[in-house]
Amino acid sequence: MNKKTSAIIMGILGVILFSAKAVMVKLAYQYEVDALSLLLLRMIFSLPFYLIIVLFFLPKPEAPLNKRDYMWLVVFGFLGYYVSSYLDFLGLVYIKASLERIILFIYPTLILIISRVFFKKKIQAWQILAIAVTYIGIVITFWQELSISQGDTVLIGGGLIFAAAITYATYLVGSGWLIPKFGSVRFTAYAMLIACTFVILHHLIQNENDLFAFQKEVYFYGLAMAVFATVFASFLVSESIKHIGAPNFGIIGSLGPISTIIMAKVFLDEKMTTVQIFGTLIVISGVFILAKQKERISN
Repeated sequence: MNKKTSAIIMGILGVILFSAKAVMVKLAYQYEVDALSLLLLRMIFSLPFYLIIVLFFLPKPEAPLNKRDYMWLVVFGFLGYYVSSYLDFLGLVYIKASLERIILFIYPTLILIISRVFFKKKIQAWQILAIAVTYIGIVITFWQELSISQGDTVLIGGGLIFAAAITYATYLVGSGWLIPKFGSVRFTAYAMLIACTFVILHHLIQNENDLFAFQKEVYFYGLAMAVFATVFASFLVSESIKHIGAPNFGIIGSLGPISTIIMAKVFLDEKMTTVQIFGTLIVISGVFILAKQKERISN
């Protein structure tokens, strides 16, 4: 098996593991755990892995670092792994895991919009087409959900997940110019440690629940999210991108919503209508256009 084939397999596995996170969150919610406590368990179980990486396996920085670089690292760690994750966990209280993954999947279009607003980067005609196609799919999917579920609940959950997608896209935009300075492993490990600190502080200030009083299944899902849907998934994806490039990985990422829909059906008995599946395929098509065009440009 050559390196490219191995990288594609690692990318697919990483996408599936990332997609499993929403399903595990919904499974954990069946045992009366709140969003913040569950997020904290995920972070606490992830923490030892990233501490070991920071203490023993980090390569030297790829460029000289200054206080400003570390300041922005704190900002983007706060946004990407704390704010975005918390909003995501909150949103999953209200909507299905399959819908959550579809909304989060639009983050490449949000990156384009953020880059346009803050960095004045021009959006090409084909990118506008991709954005339009993606959001048409979102509207179709959610319009159908509003007709079969409680409208307010769907809107609240959808709004929270959309906010999570915005903050995650902002994190990715910022990471684009910080990763060359820190290196991808160092940047990810530091950002996770920063986010974990904020989650712990949030829990200490706001949450009155006893972290050791939940049913054993809650800790099982927290550990599974940390090991498989966070640590393993992040390194599989990083290694895949390293060998096949971000544009090619973007195409593999199209499997994310599909794998979540399948897992949500198997483990949660979630149902999606034919119209919603059609809307999902439209969303995937829009993001696929972006990824495919980037691949052509990079080649």
